[in-house]
Amino acid sequence: MQPGMQQHFIRQWEKYFPAASIPICFYYTDQEENALAMQPYSDGHCLIKELERVRQGENLSFENRAVMCGGGKYYTGFSDHLRPNFPAFLSCGIPGKLAGERYKASPELVEEQMRMQAHLPAPARKIVFKRWDRLAENDQPLVVIFYANVDVAAGLFTLANFDAHGNQAVFAPAVSGCSSIIQSPLQELQSDQQRVVLGMFDVTARPWVRAGELTLAVPWPKFTRMLDNMDESFLTTHAWDDLRSRFSN
Repeated sequence: MQPGMQQHFIRQWEKYFPAASIPICFYYTDQEENALAMQPYSDGHCLIKELERVRQGENLSFENRAVMCGGGKYYTGFSDHLRPNFPAFLSCGIPGKLAGERYKASPELVEEQMRMQAHLPAPARKIVFKRWDRLAENDQPLVVIFYANVDVAAGLFTLANFDAHGNQAVFAPAVSGCSSIIQSPLQELQSDQQRVVLGMFDVTARPWVRAGELTLAVPWPKFTRMLDNMDESFLTTHAWDDLRSRFSN
């Protein structure tokens, strides 16, 4: 991270998005970190639940064994396979053997979706999550994750499209909560477009985020452009002044 960038973003965020939640970030590393090494957790095994602690200011580090959900292991890149009969699990289940979540109409549709989503293995032993204001200067975030109500999301959505060709700088894939903030933006990081991922529509994960919130996960290069564009964008207009006056956490 460039020297001074952390404080520059905080000033800009407080200026244009007052009272909105500070984003969190993640990166992978094999090094020792100033972060709590998470142990295997059994009380609510969803990774999204644990990230509330990051939003409150804790630095958390996860290795493979600490992520108890099979989907969480897969979408953090610590495993290259999902649970047995996953297509049936995500769809209609197997009568008498497996309850289905019914997020897709058939196992075949799940298999088709999986073929469209390339799996990304974890590039290092740990994934570390920190709130933006807790980053160290030598940290190198890969993705910046905003938790946003509709008004904040509207601002970030519009800012993401400010310097984009066309009108598709933000997209909302039908994926799990952890995929929408980890694997999907990492896939965008490797693409030419580097779109912002609008997420947390996963009904199973939503109990672990605040009511009315969605996430916008921004690949790092796209984030730096959005930050650079703030003072030249609609954020300086009366239209935005009218909207930001009603922001709340």
